[in-house]
Amino acid sequence: MKPVAVIVASTFAMLSVFAAHTAVAEEPAKPAADSGTVLGDPDGPMTPEEKAEKEARQACKVDICRAFHSKDATGSDIACHVIKSWRKEQLVKLVAKLKVSWPYDGAHCSIDLNIKRADLAKAISQPKAELQLAKHTVTCSIASDKSGATNFSFELAPKIIFENGKAVKGEADWGKIEAPTLIKSALWTATAADNTVNILSGTIADEVNTFITKRCDEVKDQWAAKQ
Repeated sequence: MKPVAVIVASTFAMLSVFAAHTAVAEEPAKPAADSGTVLGDPDGPMTPEEKAEKEARQACKVDICRAFHSKDATGSDIACHVIKSWRKEQLVKLVAKLKVSWPYDGAHCSIDLNIKRADLAKAISQPKAELQLAKHTVTCSIASDKSGATNFSFELAPKIIFENGKAVKGEADWGKIEAPTLIKSALWTATAADNTVNILSGTIADEVNTFITKRCDEVKDQWAAKQ
């Protein structure tokens, strides 16, 4: 999120690494049979929990979009508690690209997001700008039928390069990881590599641009009305 989207993209990358290094040696999980619910459909209707989380993120989304599109550096900085959950089926679909299975249930992550309003205005209005976020900590819980919940956290201080109001490059800049020993070892190896060659962070710029355009258009009536 360099807005919300950046943290979400980075969290997806971290979850992918987690899966790749801890997945069991078995065939990829098969989607649940269609029973009229969304459990077997990663793109199906939102659950009540997902709807509640989306509504809780709405004010933050509007505030970030207003900062980007109004290009107004005045006002208080943005501070939001962001919560995001993923269904098991969504994660199975995500990590399938890595040729591994997802032997867990869903994932639940949260972060206290802090962004300087002036930095967003600068990023979108200048011919070339670097948006450097402060260090953030993402806390996640991933469930497993066999071992119960696995909790871990990681730090990141994302940086995005903008040119003419568009994100052209993004880096997660991973930091400290708090996790069980085996998981921490695998994640540290992957994130250290990403900090060097940007393997996992490559989608950040695309996610930011999608947020600024498509996602902000979804709440344009709200952020535009308060300019």
